[in-house]
Parts: sequence; C-alpha cells; structure tokens
Amino acid sequence: MPKFTWHTSAVSEGLPVRQVYGFLFVPDGRLLIRLDGNKHSLPGGRPEPGEVEYVDILRRETLEEVTVDIGEPHYLGYQCVDDGISPYAQVRMAALITTVHPSEPDPDSGRIYRRLLVHPGKAGDLLAWGETGYQQAAAAAEAAVNVFDLPCSDLPETGYL
Repeated sequence: MPKFTWHTSAVSEGLPVRQVYGFLFVPDGRLLIRLDGNKHSLPGGRPEPGEVEYVDILRRETLEEVTVDIGEPHYLGYQCVDDGISPYAQVRMAALITTVHPSEPDPDSGRIYRRLLVHPGKAGDLLAWGETGYQQAAAAAEAAVNVFDLPCSDLPETGYL
C-alpha cells in the first residue's frame, strides 16, 4: 500500500513529478471541482514529454479538462507517493480562473467533465484523498484568502460553472 505525505517545500531534488493538479478558484471564493460521473477530482494531469514547468502543465491540463484559463498559479506543495519501489511527487498549485470557455471533450479521454463550484471547506470531503487531501485543501483555502485575497466565508455551498 503506498504511503502518502504532504510537503509545502519545493520538490526534493531527484524526485520525479508525475502529476500537477490545481485548486482553481472563481472570484467569489468558490473552488472548481472536476466531476466525472460521481467521482470528484481536481483538474490537472501528467507532464507531457518536454514539459518541465509546473505552470505550463497546469495551464494545458485545465484548458483540456475543464476549458478554463487561469491566472498566475501559486505553488502549494507536493504529495510524495512512496510505493516502496520508486517514490514520486504530485504537485499541487492554486490559481484564479480568468476565463470560462464552453465545455468541450477532453482530448485525451473524449469525456466532457462537469464543473462543480464548491465552498473550499468541502474540498477535503469531496476529493476523499484522506488526511493529505485535507492538508492540501487547507493549504489551498489559505492561499485563496492570503494570496488571492478572496472571500471564503458566506459563500453559496455549490453550483455549476
């Protein structure tokens, strides 16, 4: 069983990054959750050959998966996945959504994902990533307030984008 640990430091030298996901916020402070059937997730994905900048990976993936443009992302940290064979990092970032485009099929899967807007306090439960998921969601909510100056109280609970 893999072991998951959350780190707010830079990714350790030599630890490969296999995933970059984004906590994406709308101006009223709600968070975008990617909905695939009944599965809740964040937009993001794997680096493609030649991609090394987390920002570039996140921008490409958010446009492909949930058809939104984002402002300058803020690095939150990474989740280390230690499978006992070859540990790797899953980077997490936060960003503001700047433009919402009409939904289109993801070029990789062909699926059209629904875009659910939720109060940031609901993210840990919806993502169901365990303790490290709650830590990531808390870091994102903190960035929403302290980095992006967003309101995170008195928000509507949910809605679709």
